[in-house]
Amino acid sequence: MRAPLSWINEFTPLVEGSTLDDVHAALVRVGLEEEDLHSFDLQGPIVVGEVLEFVEEPQSNGKTIRWCQVRVAPGDETAADGGPAVHGIVCGASNFFVGDKVVVTLPGAVLPGPFPIAARKTYGHVSDGMIASVKELGLGDEHDGILRLSTLGLDPEVGTDAIALLGLDDSAVEVNVTPDRGYAFSIRGIAREYSHATGQPFSDPAAGVAPISASGFSVVVDDVAPIRGRVGATGFVTRVVRGVDASRPTPPWLAARLKLAGVRSISLLVDITNYVMFELGQPIHGYDLDTLQGGITVRRATAGETIETLDGQVRSLSTEDLLITDDSGPIGLAGVMGGGTTEMSDTTRDVLIEAATFDPVTIARSARRHKLPSEASKRFERGVDPRVAAAAANRAAHLMVELAGGTIDAVGSDLVTDDAREAISLPEAFAAGLVGVDFTPEQQREALELIGATVVDAEDGWTVTAPTWRPDLTDRWTLAEEIARIVGYDTIPSVLPVAPPQRGLTRAQVLRRQVSNALAASGVTEVVSYPFLTEATNNRFGSATGEPIAQVKLANALDASAPYLRTSLLPGLVEVAHRNLSRGFGDLAIFEAGAVFRPEPGVTYGTDTIPPGAARPSDEQLAAIDASIPPQPRHVAVLILGNRSVKQPGVAPVPSGIADALEAARTIVRAAGGTLEVANGSHAALHPGRTAELRVAGEIVGFAGELLPTYADEADLPRVVAVAEIDLDRVIRLTDGIVQAAPISVFPAATQDLSLVVSRAIPAGDIEAVVRDGAGELLESIALVDDYRGAGVGPDEKSLTFALRFRATDRTLTAAEASEAKLAGAARATESYGATLRE
Repeated sequence: MRAPLSWINEFTPLVEGSTLDDVHAALVRVGLEEEDLHSFDLQGPIVVGEVLEFVEEPQSNGKTIRWCQVRVAPGDETAADGGPAVHGIVCGASNFFVGDKVVVTLPGAVLPGPFPIAARKTYGHVSDGMIASVKELGLGDEHDGILRLSTLGLDPEVGTDAIALLGLDDSAVEVNVTPDRGYAFSIRGIAREYSHATGQPFSDPAAGVAPISASGFSVVVDDVAPIRGRVGATGFVTRVVRGVDASRPTPPWLAARLKLAGVRSISLLVDITNYVMFELGQPIHGYDLDTLQGGITVRRATAGETIETLDGQVRSLSTEDLLITDDSGPIGLAGVMGGGTTEMSDTTRDVLIEAATFDPVTIARSARRHKLPSEASKRFERGVDPRVAAAAANRAAHLMVELAGGTIDAVGSDLVTDDAREAISLPEAFAAGLVGVDFTPEQQREALELIGATVVDAEDGWTVTAPTWRPDLTDRWTLAEEIARIVGYDTIPSVLPVAPPQRGLTRAQVLRRQVSNALAASGVTEVVSYPFLTEATNNRFGSATGEPIAQVKLANALDASAPYLRTSLLPGLVEVAHRNLSRGFGDLAIFEAGAVFRPEPGVTYGTDTIPPGAARPSDEQLAAIDASIPPQPRHVAVLILGNRSVKQPGVAPVPSGIADALEAARTIVRAAGGTLEVANGSHAALHPGRTAELRVAGEIVGFAGELLPTYADEADLPRVVAVAEIDLDRVIRLTDGIVQAAPISVFPAATQDLSLVVSRAIPAGDIEAVVRDGAGELLESIALVDDYRGAGVGPDEKSLTFALRFRATDRTLTAAEASEAKLAGAARATESYGATLRE
């Protein structure tokens, strides 16, 4: 929200000598977030001039310029720049006449850009300044010709400071308005907050508007089946102004304030409605009364209904959309944008002014559904003061009379429902206990009354009724926050909290952190990717067979081309790898830990029961919401490509592959306190024969392998891309979470090799497992060192050689003991798989 200082000053006098930074600092003290500073960036001398004469001079390029003589000071006085009273100026515009009062920027002036003005030779003349247009002054977007002050209804004296005359000497502060502080989307709210911060007196602009008695205009709110129990409109005020002259120019002071507030001047009538909206925070809509057919009905849209909005777009409506209609049909999308059929124009003579109170949720949903954010919807969705509607409609009517020459008709409406707030019990000691500051009773009462609350003494404190412009104040906790804010956040001591006993991270949280830390320590970089994918991508990576799987589709996706929530982390890693590779990073080892979304087939998720935002949901509501959410197991995935070690003098590069993915998987499981088991596997997205099935305690927890070359090529990645993905929640459930370091024996190890001939169809991992089991406790480690297929073994056989290391914790092993353990392992392999010793 941008707030011009002159506008704030009307309702809360600025502290004498205050700068823009001072005003910003004051607003920050009461909790508003500083954003930016704005001004017209003009520097004088910029004065009112009078065109004495001009000569039109055609040029060889086909353009005609005017060589003008312009008086910039009364009589023969010296001009503002110290030069002569009459300046010769070259001008390319042709929309002015002799005798016109214009804005002249003299040498030394600076226009927005910045664009310094100096005397310079052009078209055969020395142009001693420039006659300015509206756009050049930063007052609007018009650039068809120079600004004639008579079109604004102004006839100032020659030499008058044009910056002050047009309101261009004003500046504005900009603050970020959080969703709970919708009242600050108005000068009324900003001025009130400045008063809280500085102690300056505040005059409510809504209270100073002269009332208008009006009746007889038909307004019906037909919301008999409100969505989710919320009535779409709880107030609807209308006023009628007749005989306006819509072609009159917008006064410069009003246009300048709107410009600083962040909107451009459109036309006088529209500018008035925008001005009132910024001033009071109540959106105003104006209708050309002659185009209305009958009265107004506020209702929900019907299936298949459409409306053409002011931007010329025909929009298909949802049955949740709230409409403003007359006998002809929809004439406005309530709280968002009006319709084109009743738009005010330069020919409008009679105006119907609307100031309504709409349901915030309904307006927010409509604005997002139609991707149509507007200044009106921005205010309605945060909550508008229901008691300011009549004052805003009256203010707009009075301005139309004052500036557009109309007269107020007695026809209108005041449809207002009960807006009484529920009283809140606030014990005297509550705020001090919550905030940690010993607020006195006087400080608490004064703070609450200052924000507009009604405070009544109670037995142990007060009963507080929040003002209607503060819908965020709903309980004693929010009241305590207001007390702390008004008394001053700087009074809250900085005290480190003491961690309560028996609390801390859960077992799952600890193990998830251990896994991420272990991967990072091993040289793998953590990344975060978007969870939105296409249906085909989810089927490719989320299913081992590639068959269609159940997926979660978002009703209001950020990207319509990718509306599904991910079932695997790998697509995100592939996209991250593609982006890094395109920027020259060819050796990558990245991982992501996060949730995937795996709905049960045939189960419908989602709920229409949305609890109100102003109260804590009940346990039953929370349980219903939890039941409407699909399972979201946490996975961890790794992607590795390029070289494991780069080329160095005398050292060849070592390319990465499936072995690196398997090692990363072992790191994950080891960090969670488990032991990884690897077996042959298959996956639709991975290379056949280069895919491993990962298990913990005999249960499948994930897979590892190399990406199919066709998929790698689609993503512009190298042919070999090693990946692994593990269901971390399942691993944590299957392990005890204890990472136990093995004791270091002081006795020497005995090493032996074991070569077994087995069928080629038997996985080496299965042979390794039975050898380990048969060798017993003396076996310290086992590793496959050779897989031989060729002469000396059968055509359907292979020779597997394992390196065995034996060690005892209490003695030095003899060769006989080591051989006995080795042969016991070989015997188990013979018993289980028919393996034979190879001599």
